Amino acid sequence: MAPKSKISRTRNIGIVAHIDAGKTTVSERILFYTGKSYKMGEVHDGEAVMDWMPQEQERGITITSAVTTCTWKNSEIHIIDTPGHVDFTIEVERSLRVLDGAVVVFCAVAGVEPQSETVWHQADKYGVPKIAFVNKMDRVGADFFHVVEMMRDRFGSLPVPVQIPVGSEDTFRGVVDLIHRKLLIWDETSQGADYTQGEIPDDLAEAALLERDKMIETLADGDDELAEIYLAGEDATPAQIIAALRKATIALKIVPVLCGAALRNKGIQPVLDAVIHYLPSPEDIPPVEGVNPKTKQREIRHSSDKEPLAALAFKVQMDEGRKLTYLRIYSGQISSNGEVYNAVKKKKEKIARLLQMHSNKRERIDRASAGDLVAVLGLKETTTGDTLCDEARPIILEQMEFYQPVISQAIEAKTPADQEKLAVALAKLTEEDPTLKVKYEDETAQTVISGMGELHLEIIVDRLHREFNARVNVGRPRVVYRETIQKQAQAEYLFEKELGDKRHFGQVRLELTPRKRGAGNEIVNAIPEEIVPAEYHEVIEESIREAMTSGVLNSYPVIDVGVRLIGGAYREGEASAQGYKIAAATAFRDACLAAEPVMLEPIMMVDIITPSEFMGDVIGDINARRGEIQAVNPKGPVSEIKAKVPLKALFGYSTDLRSATQGRAVFTIMFEEYNKA
Repeated sequence: MAPKSKISRTRNIGIVAHIDAGKTTVSERILFYTGKSYKMGEVHDGEAVMDWMPQEQERGITITSAVTTCTWKNSEIHIIDTPGHVDFTIEVERSLRVLDGAVVVFCAVAGVEPQSETVWHQADKYGVPKIAFVNKMDRVGADFFHVVEMMRDRFGSLPVPVQIPVGSEDTFRGVVDLIHRKLLIWDETSQGADYTQGEIPDDLAEAALLERDKMIETLADGDDELAEIYLAGEDATPAQIIAALRKATIALKIVPVLCGAALRNKGIQPVLDAVIHYLPSPEDIPPVEGVNPKTKQREIRHSSDKEPLAALAFKVQMDEGRKLTYLRIYSGQISSNGEVYNAVKKKKEKIARLLQMHSNKRERIDRASAGDLVAVLGLKETTTGDTLCDEARPIILEQMEFYQPVISQAIEAKTPADQEKLAVALAKLTEEDPTLKVKYEDETAQTVISGMGELHLEIIVDRLHREFNARVNVGRPRVVYRETIQKQAQAEYLFEKELGDKRHFGQVRLELTPRKRGAGNEIVNAIPEEIVPAEYHEVIEESIREAMTSGVLNSYPVIDVGVRLIGGAYREGEASAQGYKIAAATAFRDACLAAEPVMLEPIMMVDIITPSEFMGDVIGDINARRGEIQAVNPKGPVSEIKAKVPLKALFGYSTDLRSATQGRAVFTIMFEEYNKA
């Protein structure tokens, strides 16, 4: 056999799970056994390598995605650690977008939990092949077959156990490998680094044979070669079974299921083997698609060093004050000190350094090529979701959808010194997190941060304090409203006043027209230059734009309004930029008041996946919240409900939904539109 190419020996995987299923513990063990860390970190000691942010160590949850590279049996595995909490859905989506495969961790006691369902459906949306690891087999109440049954009920893909546990709860010792028909027992003294292979004990022989038959029968359904062997009553070789498992996993037909107890260091090495055996290399996935910005035609890039460069910036992270951009390279190659072209921003960027990341440690490399996940220093303009490519062969890969922030919170610095730190910190955090928005409100002298949910904002405030030492007072979370007008109106304002020792003059006439919902604002300047000199036109437009950020009813931004500047006046010697600025803003406000202003509230599209037996309760609750059901799609044991609901009625929804469905329904909320409050 010819030695396999580097790209075919690469795996880009994510480890995803419900909060508390033991995902980070699994990641830690993987790093330990692949020789990346010398000591195993424990989440409960706050020492996990992947969770290196103080907030992660304290809360015991993963917030940011860290990328780590490790090697196992001559293959290079890039692991993206992803958060399990719904407020960080964007982090999970961002990671799934650049992954080729995922290891989904389930708790042997709790089984398939809501968040793992959400992640599973997200992975399906991006066509990501999966293997499942049933963790915590040593816990009281652990039941491997029950978890497999739950997976069969809740998901579209077939779970196929490739191992069965030996014992459970405090008698859990190891696993039976059904493919090689071997018993694997881990050695407690070597921190699980060593395990022995033996013969299957008699009391398990029958169960193992039954499960192995089931596995081969399931695979034979979709694999002609295996079907022939099975029907002829012959025995398939491990190599034939592994090949069939790989093919069916990559085709998203099945999910191989393994088990173990990460905290007791049992069962991790077979998971690494499974990643290499069953999950795709960058060569096995379909070529990436994008649009050529010049020709507007769709183009594809195959995963190869020979093709033109196409890389996606999927995360930006501030690191000791420097901007670190994480890239997934789909095709071509890049080198440190090289130049790349940002097709979205239409700018050339210089790469100062290329880094291979190991959680929060790093190693400098000279070049990276198709299939790699790397971090780059030196990209000034690039933000999350941008495509980097070859200027001669530009391409823009499908951009990620970012959600509109829907919940806001006022924060104010405790001291003037904190105020300075706050401005710097927020600038860095918004660059890092596309779902965080920041606005300064003049009237209240407060800074308002807006984000995806209550936990999202809580973590932001915590990071301000901890990473940037900016102490803030925090207001209550609130809904982000908008204002608009309902009819046409005109207004004119003349400003003349002595300010200081100079007389200021400005006069502006304008007309407002309501626009269609979602059409945005438009300013048309039709003032003749002989009436108001051209040098003041920009000031007038700028002043209107500023006035639009705060409406006449409750100072919320004004949307969907057309402004036509139609006239004014000029006085030699007295006209000033200041005068026109005030005149334009006042005329705009006067016209708004005359045009029947109205408040708009954010309406959210809520997508709920619930076990069918709770459907009536869930729909009843949505109706009670002034919601409109858009669609109900039964999907076997679960039903999907799509509804439009005002955000104001959704505060506390996750708790209510949980109690109505025994914690089994999951939901995602996305901004849909603004409508009359």
